[in-house]
Amino acid sequence: MTAQDYKSDQYVRFCPGCGDHAICAALQKAMAEIGVPPHQIAVISGIGCSSRMPHYLNTYGFNTIHGRGGAVATGVKTSHPELSVWQMSGDGDCLAIGGNHFIHEIRRNVDLNICMFNNRIYGLTKGQYSPTSPKGFVSKSSPFGTVERPFIPAELVLGARGTFFARTLDVDMPTTVDCMKQAHAHKGASVIECLVNCVIFNNGTHAWIADREQRAEHSIVLKHGEKMIFGANKDKGLAVEINPQTFVPRIVVVAADDPRVLVHDAKQQDPTLHRLLALMGQERFTDVQSGTDSTDLTDLPVALGVIRDVEAETYDEAVNRQIKEVREKSKAHTFDELTQSLERWEM
Repeated sequence: MTAQDYKSDQYVRFCPGCGDHAICAALQKAMAEIGVPPHQIAVISGIGCSSRMPHYLNTYGFNTIHGRGGAVATGVKTSHPELSVWQMSGDGDCLAIGGNHFIHEIRRNVDLNICMFNNRIYGLTKGQYSPTSPKGFVSKSSPFGTVERPFIPAELVLGARGTFFARTLDVDMPTTVDCMKQAHAHKGASVIECLVNCVIFNNGTHAWIADREQRAEHSIVLKHGEKMIFGANKDKGLAVEINPQTFVPRIVVVAADDPRVLVHDAKQQDPTLHRLLALMGQERFTDVQSGTDSTDLTDLPVALGVIRDVEAETYDEAVNRQIKEVREKSKAHTFDELTQSLERWEM
């Protein structure tokens, strides 16, 4: 299979320069490397720029209504567990009107691959602030700056007992493809937060880590089983310190040759360290009003790659196993047998 086998004949209508182009190309490339035939894949979406994705893939697809991609994707996977099901959603579609579906498909651990495009703006409806827009963000719907605190997607995923979370950048094709391949291999709800740029309404929203000259210093690509080292010269590492007064753990930057440098374990069931890693650098993105209001996480690199990947029973497996067990125990195997077994009256 090649990436071309997964491209539809539809004209791609993302704006020139939009980060969604890169995620679309990465998904087509990842699908080719995974090797599942197009007729065994279903791509489900809601409403938004990212939700146009089913039109651009030569697979089965369904462009549903706003926020309901998760509900439909759950139904598709439960009724057709043999399919590889991908859900495309944005920070508005997924975390606002679709937020309830999002946390419950994660809690249930439905075997889905969820790509959540995060450009921190409503792009398709022309520039309103979204659930991930930073506090103080000025937009068409917040002309004086939004007073709301934003969601950090990783916190929602881990709070809903998520089994897989990854984060990637639109300008980092290798990491994006790798995250998608690992998401497909994972059995359960796989969430990839795709940091994308909206060139029209929120240009440069991830410039702090997307800029090629700054990326090595301001981000770290985590790989399971490898040391957490970053920097343009690979001279920095991450370690954990415990505050002796509060017993609260925190991530700190140390020299790359420091023996305390952590080795990434994405398979660790306890989410404590995964949460700390996922929150690194997020304060820079969540409050544009308080540049001096720093935390222990503010100046740490943003974690990219697969942060969490643990095993747990999937919803679709549990449901279909339960159906099989009930059928095997039932004395009635057809609808007629069922009706004949019930209490009846003659009139």
